[in-house]
Amino acid sequence: MIDKDLLDILACPLCKVKVRLEGDRLVCSQCGRRYRIEDGIPIMLVDEAELPGGQEAGAQVPPGPR
Repeated sequence: MIDKDLLDILACPLCKVKVRLEGDRLVCSQCGRRYRIEDGIPIMLVDEAELPGGQEAGAQVPPGPR
């Protein structure tokens, strides 16, 4: 699916916090956005992420720690 070394360095492009693997998606630990994986390549585009809780596209989520 996805290399563990790659997973260890990936972060949500919006929140800048670690993501975790859940099934065939990478999920942000803070905002809950779900990023798909295609052919072993994570698609880490905020505009293409699945939003948590049925939020509409473009919904604002507070930024993560800096």
